[in-house]
This record gives sequence, structure tokens and C-alpha cells, in this order.
Amino acid sequence: MRYQKRIFGAFGGILLAAANGFAQDSRSNPEPNSASASSAASAQSAPGSALSNALAAACAQNQTEFARFLTVRNKDSFSRMTPAARLALMKRFVLLGEPGKAAISANPSGRPIVRCETPGGTTEMQIGGADIHDNVAFLPLELQEATDSTGASAHQINMGLVREESEWKLLSLGVLLLDLPALEVEWDESEIEATEKDALESLKTITSAVESYRKKYLRLPESLANLAPPARGKPSAEAAGLLDSELAKGEKNGYAFRCVIAGASDLGAPAKYELSATPQKYGRTGRRSFFRDSNGGFHAADRQGAVGAETDPQVE
Repeated sequence: MRYQKRIFGAFGGILLAAANGFAQDSRSNPEPNSASASSAASAQSAPGSALSNALAAACAQNQTEFARFLTVRNKDSFSRMTPAARLALMKRFVLLGEPGKAAISANPSGRPIVRCETPGGTTEMQIGGADIHDNVAFLPLELQEATDSTGASAHQINMGLVREESEWKLLSLGVLLLDLPALEVEWDESEIEATEKDALESLKTITSAVESYRKKYLRLPESLANLAPPARGKPSAEAAGLLDSELAKGEKNGYAFRCVIAGASDLGAPAKYELSATPQKYGRTGRRSFFRDSNGGFHAADRQGAVGAETDPQVE
């Protein structure tokens, strides 16, 4: 599993020590020392349960569910990251590159086991007992390929969680704090090349969809919404089912898309159109603006977040 080995080496790159992070992420009051034995047992299992569910969400690449296990400040930063950056972060928690199916079970000692099964491989993550100090818990985590009976692929790391508003949230890998506010800009910049490439491919996808629409309905769509999947029933001129719902809304992976009919009428084959793709957050989701001219040529240039034009350099 070459991807697993490569991505594990990059895991440390997403975590930074932040001197004030611990203070900001542990605002809740500690549990009373007079807690009963049953309450103590429940407290011991709670961090393991939270970590299990966080890993399961990362396995499925479920961004909404994964965000539930981030501290308030990290959750806010996570929401501002590009979709590609959020996915990349979750991949590093399970060391797999594809969305998978997660299953949570327990070993004979009652310790949680999270199994993440993908087409490219399966990772098994065993979570040890929690060492809890007031509002902070540390749990040993062993990750290895599910088919490995010798333990040769095993990685042992310690995961830190912090109790925030009575719930356990991801805090650290060992002594390094998960500090997304310090990393979100750097992370997004590292993804710019990929998001720009995706934007150009999406522009070409829209072009194909528009041409298919014109061929079938003998006119151009009034907007990208006409290319969306139908809410019910068969495709029609109002919802032709030629684009996925996200792209049909004009926004995808940090870029905004628009279609403009160039000419006096949208009827008939002579009608022409222009397409554009513009970064929604210049410098973070992308730098280049992309433009498809009325003759079918594609252009790209750094326009500081403004819409591109046919005078920009051509791209393939």
C-alpha cells in the first residue's frame, strides 16, 4: 500500500505546535473528583468513542461528520479550507486515498477497533485505553493493513483529545497540536495547482454539457441550472441532467462558474456563448481565472480574482 506509506510521512506536516493552542482548546471545567466509579468508567470510554467516530468520518470522507470532532477554532478554519484541502486532511487520519466504508467494533478487552475498507486497501485502527488528565485525554492508536498478520505495516501514534463544552474533540498527534488556523492558508496554497486544473476541466465539462443541450433542444440553456439533474422524473429542457448538481449551481471546489449567451438571441445554432471560472477566494482557492470564448478557445491568466477574457493567453 504505497499511498499509505507516503501519506503517513506527510501526517506530521499538517500538525504544528502552538503555544497558546492548549489554553484556547481546553476551556471547559474539569470533572469533579467525587465522580462515581461508573461515571469514571464512562469518562474513560468517551474519548475512545469520540476518536472512533472521528476516524470513521475520516474514512468515509464525510466532512460534516468529521467537523463535529474538531475544536471550535479548528472547525472554523476547516470550514474555510477548500474541499480538496479538507479531503486531504481526512485522508491523513486513516492513511488511505479513497473514501471507504467504516466499521466500528471492539476487541476482547472492549477497546475500539475502526476498520476502513476501500477499493485500494483496508486499514485497521486499534485504540488503546485513555489516559485522562482533567480536560485532556491521550490515547494510543495503532494503524496497520488489515491483511498484515505480522505487524510489519503497523504504525503506533498517540492521539490527543480535549474536552470542549462537555464533548471530546481532536487536539493533537503526540505533543503536536492540531492547529488548523496556522495552516489553512499554507494548506490551500499547496492545493492551488490541483484546484486550478479541476476548474479548467470543469469548464470543459460545462462546454460538453451545453453542446449536448443545444443538440437535443435546438437552443442554448438560459443558465447552468438548466443542465442540472431533474428533481424528479425524466430530463427536460428545464433540468436536462447533463451536469452534477454542484456544478449546475455554478460553484465547485473553490471556483465560481458562469455561462453568458453572446448574441441577440439564444435560439438556433448560430447562437454563441462564453464561459468563465473565477477563484472564489483569490490566492487560496486559485490564482488564475479561466475563460472559454465564443469560438471555443480556452484562456487563463492571473487577474487578481477578476473574470477572465478572450485576450488572456490560450490554454489547452
